[in-house]
Amino acid sequence: MNRKTLFITRSAIIAALYVVLTLISKAFGLDGSSAVQIRISECLCVLPVYTAAAVPGVTVGCLIYNLFFGVSIFDTIFGTLATLIGVLCTYYIKFFRVNIRLAGIPTVIANTLIIPPVLVFAIMGGDLSSMPYLMFTVALGEVLSCCVLGTVLLLTLRGYRNMLFGYPAQKQKKTADNIQKETKDELKND
Repeated sequence: MNRKTLFITRSAIIAALYVVLTLISKAFGLDGSSAVQIRISECLCVLPVYTAAAVPGVTVGCLIYNLFFGVSIFDTIFGTLATLIGVLCTYYIKFFRVNIRLAGIPTVIANTLIIPPVLVFAIMGGDLSSMPYLMFTVALGEVLSCCVLGTVLLLTLRGYRNMLFGYPAQKQKKTADNIQKETKDELKND
């Protein structure tokens, strides 16, 4: 299988996982029926730390879900945009050797800044008095989803990341010394 096909396949799997996990959140009343919205699927927003395929995967998954279950067209557009900004930032912060436990922060910030104004204008008719409350509840839900569940996901997948997100063995020509050095560097960064 070539790299492009592998990338598209991984993106599609991540998109499907996002939709299914969001539907599970909705089934348990975590997605929109309470003050704090917790989309279990948002934990996938940290995956760009391990694979670039997560950027289109999570974004397309969010778009698909929002198209069918979003509050309004503005929620679909800006909710998907917030997710895209979050996962892109997560993808790029990995190059700065930031601790992976902070990988959920860009998505928390993007959603906290973008979603409350959408809710105020799309649902509440422009009543700005509820903006601080909405910002708090969106941030809390995102922290629980991205930072808590996302960190658990990253740490769980850490040992399997090459198998899950690497490329076929013939493409990887690493010596035992390089692998040991990468492992030591990762442990030192954590």
